Amino acid sequence: MDVTEYMKSLGGNARKASRAVARASTQDKNAALLAIADAITAQRDTLKAANQRDMQRGRDNGLDAALLDRLELTDDRIDTMIEGLHQVAALPDPVGEITDLKYRPSGIQVGKMRVPLGVIGIIYESRPNVTIEAASLCLKSGNAAILRGGSEAIEANQALAVCITQGLAAAGLPAAAVQVVETTDRAAVGELITMPEYVDVIVPRGGKGLIERISRDAKVTVIKHLDGICHVYIDQFADKTKAINIAINAKTHRYGTCNTMETLLVHQAVAAEILPQLASAYADIGVELRGCEATRAILSDALVASEEDWHSEYLAPILSIKLVDDMDQAIEHINHYGSHHTDSIISENYTLARRFLTEVDSSSVMINASTRFADGFEYGLGAEIGISTDKIHARGPVGLDGLTSQKYVVLGNGEVRN
Repeated sequence: MDVTEYMKSLGGNARKASRAVARASTQDKNAALLAIADAITAQRDTLKAANQRDMQRGRDNGLDAALLDRLELTDDRIDTMIEGLHQVAALPDPVGEITDLKYRPSGIQVGKMRVPLGVIGIIYESRPNVTIEAASLCLKSGNAAILRGGSEAIEANQALAVCITQGLAAAGLPAAAVQVVETTDRAAVGELITMPEYVDVIVPRGGKGLIERISRDAKVTVIKHLDGICHVYIDQFADKTKAINIAINAKTHRYGTCNTMETLLVHQAVAAEILPQLASAYADIGVELRGCEATRAILSDALVASEEDWHSEYLAPILSIKLVDDMDQAIEHINHYGSHHTDSIISENYTLARRFLTEVDSSSVMINASTRFADGFEYGLGAEIGISTDKIHARGPVGLDGLTSQKYVVLGNGEVRN
C-alpha cells in the first residue's frame, strides 16, 4: 500500500473509532489510561532498549546535543510518563459537561455542552514521551488520535504504540482510537494535514521549519506555536536572590525546550550588582553571553548582541542580555521581539508586576517564577498536547479543555416559537 492509501486507511479507521471514544464512559477511558501505564511499567526495559537504538542512530547521523536530549528516554522520563497517565486519569472528564444553563423568556433552557473535537493529528519530532502525552490527553477528552513522530524516534514510538494498543484492548476500546504512524516517509505528513474528511485538528510539535510548513500547507485547523523566545525581566524592585536563582534556572534547567529563557532583560538600576553574579554562574555552567552595549560595559567578556539575537530561539547554552531603563521599555521589547509564549517579571512591586501581567501579550505571563514552569504537567493539566500562542480556541498549554469544543444545547418542555 502506498503512503496515500496508508494514511487514508488510518484516517478512515480513526474517524470510525472517534465515535466509539466520544461515547465511551469516563470509567472506560480511565481504565485504558491506567492499563497503558501498567504496560509501560512492565515493558520498561524493552522501551529503553528501543530508545537506545534510536539514540545510537541519532549519534551516527550527527544529531546535535539538544535533539539527543529530547530523544532520550531516561528512567525519570519513563516515570514521568507513567505519572502523567495516572494524573490524566484522575482529572475530571470534560466531555458532556453542561455549563451556563439559563432560562429564556420562552421557557426553554439554553446552555453549552463540552464535546470532543473528533480526530486529532499530532506531528512531533524527537521526544518519544510526546506519544504518551498526546495519546492520554486525546483519549481522556474523547478524541481519536493519529500520531506521527519523528523518524529519529521510530523505534521507541513503535514500542510505545504496543503499550497503547494493549491498554486500549484491556478497556474494550478500539485499537484505532490511537494510531502511531509506522512509516518514516515524509509524505505521510503531507497526507495527514490535507485530509479534512478524516482529521479535524492538527497539532504540530517540533522545530520552526516543521510548524511553518504545516501552517502553510494544512487544509485542517492547526493549533500551534512557532517558537519560544521567552524573556525574564529583572525589575529594579526585584529580590536579588530570587532574581539570580530564577534567571539561572530559566536558562540552564534544560536548553532544548520551548519555555527556556532566551533573552534576559535587566533594569539598569540593578544591573551593576546582579549581572556580575549571574555572569559568574553562567560561566561555570558554560553559557555564552551576548549583550547590548550597556551590558558589555559591565560584562566585558560578553559578545556583542546583534539584532538577530533578539529574534533568536537558541535552544542552546547561549543567552542574550539587554539593559532597560524601565518596565515600559521591557514590555515594549518583549511584545516586539518575543514569540508570545512565556515571559516572567522578577519584582517585589506588585503594582508594576500586575501591569506586566496585563500588558505582556503572551500565552503565559509570570511573576517571580521560572519560565520553565510553562508546561501542562506543571500547570496541573496532567500533560499537554502542546503550547498554543494562537488567540482563538486554545492558548498556552493545551490540556483536556483545549482538546474539546462546545455546542449549544436546549432543554425544553414542549415550547414552540410564536
